[in-house]
Amino acid sequence: AEHLGASPAQIVRTRRVHFARRLLDETALPVTRIAFEAGFGSLRAFHTAYKESFGEPPKASRAAETPKEAGRLLTLRLPYRPPFDWNAILGFLAARAVPGIEEVVDGAYRRTFAGTTLSVRPAASGFALALSLTPPGEGRLLGIVRTVSRVFDLGADPETLRRHFESDAVLGPLVAKRPGLRVPGAFSRFELLVRAVLGQQVSVAAARTFAGRIVARWGTPLPGAESALTHAFPEAPVLAALAPADLASIGLTTRRAETLRAVARAFADGALPEESPGLDELVERLTELPGIGPWTAQYMALRAWNEPDAFPTGDLGLLAALAKDGVRPGAKELEARAEAWRPFRAYAALHLWTEGAPE
Repeated sequence: AEHLGASPAQIVRTRRVHFARRLLDETALPVTRIAFEAGFGSLRAFHTAYKESFGEPPKASRAAETPKEAGRLLTLRLPYRPPFDWNAILGFLAARAVPGIEEVVDGAYRRTFAGTTLSVRPAASGFALALSLTPPGEGRLLGIVRTVSRVFDLGADPETLRRHFESDAVLGPLVAKRPGLRVPGAFSRFELLVRAVLGQQVSVAAARTFAGRIVARWGTPLPGAESALTHAFPEAPVLAALAPADLASIGLTTRRAETLRAVARAFADGALPEESPGLDELVERLTELPGIGPWTAQYMALRAWNEPDAFPTGDLGLLAALAKDGVRPGAKELEARAEAWRPFRAYAALHLWTEGAPE
């Protein structure tokens, strides 16, 4: 009420109404389906809220010619504040794409998620990404759009970040070089934590291989799967029920297998928060899990919980990016240096990782 002049319930209803307006403009979905996809409990509630917001019923807002859908394929525009470094975020996701559930093809990111197969690429015009997907189960579209927007960090404000870093001797030139860099998020917090554990002390490629083996062995096969997208990532209870020897059979050490099972149990039992309680508390709760150290906890906070100030201080890539004359700083030196980058240390980390990555 103090900052926005409205109650939380009013803000939620306004967002639902505007999402419904987008579906009316951009899809041929029937009005009844749109009401439920936007989160309204009844068609009557939707009509009332819509008329209060736009002064006319939903059907009157729909253009005479609705968009033609290719079969059951929907395409939605997801706007962002320019600039947007599509190649950088696509390259980041491509290097980590897990066989069976993700792929990068012809400049687009594709994956299985929430009962659908989706594709994301730059829109043909304007400052937006184009999200294409087969309609999921009723009532899931809004959640998918929010997840995709979070994964591609569409809420970032490049101008704010530019002003914050412009006077910094290290970050200023990097932000000027790549002003549209975003922090890649996660489609599934459980999936990313599994992948983060698999990536401990091994290369990105090795972690990707292990994750692919998990998907092939315990993922859910998709009927009528297209191309290389054949499975959904296994749910936490599936991995929680496995013995460490089962997980070790894909090439993991016994200790790593035990960590994965403990992580799966924590998710299956609801021990981890859906929303971040704050960076410090989140990191504390993550490091209470066996085998989860500060690096993994900060990495998870950065990508899975979208904490803009998360910063994995001891990361070798960050230390290498700040090396001078071949001498890397220590972790404590890096932590002290990063104080000036608060509250956007996650963006600092992405810029340093990207600068240090091979072309």
